[in-house]
Amino acid sequence: MDRIPDQHGRVAVVTGANSGLGLVTATELARHGAHVVLAVRNVAAGEEAARRIGGDVEVRELDLASLDSVRRFATRLTADHPAIDLLVNNAGLVLLGPRRTTADGFELQLGTNMLGHFALTGLLLATLTAAPAARVVSLSSITHKNAHLDFDDLMSERGYRAAPAYGRSKLATTIFGLELDRRLRAAGSPVLSVLAHPGMTRTNLTPRAWEHLGRAGKVLAAAGLILTQPVERGTEPQLRAATAPAVRGGQFFGPQGFLEMRGRVGDAKLSREAADPAVGRRLWSAAEQLTGVRYLDQA
Repeated sequence: MDRIPDQHGRVAVVTGANSGLGLVTATELARHGAHVVLAVRNVAAGEEAARRIGGDVEVRELDLASLDSVRRFATRLTADHPAIDLLVNNAGLVLLGPRRTTADGFELQLGTNMLGHFALTGLLLATLTAAPAARVVSLSSITHKNAHLDFDDLMSERGYRAAPAYGRSKLATTIFGLELDRRLRAAGSPVLSVLAHPGMTRTNLTPRAWEHLGRAGKVLAAAGLILTQPVERGTEPQLRAATAPAVRGGQFFGPQGFLEMRGRVGDAKLSREAADPAVGRRLWSAAEQLTGVRYLDQA
């Protein structure tokens, strides 16, 4: 793992911090001195994670599938922390089975993985701007490269399939991180928007997905030990995005091995759709209308 600079005096918020990539990220940040806010849907799991992490951590409830929960979290957090140095939009949902929706009627994967984080980032932007050199890290996926957004059916109501819907949610997350960077730079904001993806990583979601595939799942489980990398390695891209010196807004980090599935960390490749500013502007407008969150002038 890359050497992580000293994080003393920094406040870091990590969504989905009770397991997998989020837990390792929160652990490393706390180990290097940051005050880490574990933003979790399951508070009991978050408290268990806090005991495992040790250090200067706190647990706060956040359900990204509920805009009311996002607003409550942001209001309480900003009241207690007037400046936030780092927001890691790590939490992600992989849905198996039929289409489901959030409390606000959004397709569950898009609503959780992208729209919830869009709202959260916007509501915390003034607090991030109050820090001298804050960063927002958005967690992408290699699945974004084969996905396409249909703006006439953003909620996947026609011909829903879980796996493609997940890819679309990660494409939307990637587009959001890049468009946020464009807007921050245009406004001269000191906040950086950076992206990362973990390649093919063995998290708690992986075996759960394999279990639902029967015999094919057993084959994938065996192949997965070869094709995937441990969660500690998979966390390295987002830790670099979060902490490395001289990171530029809009940078995208990921593994450099075959098809970016595993390996040392470097610059990752974007799909053409993800990098298209026109798509970014269109998704941003849709996200503002859907969430009711409009960013401050500096964004």
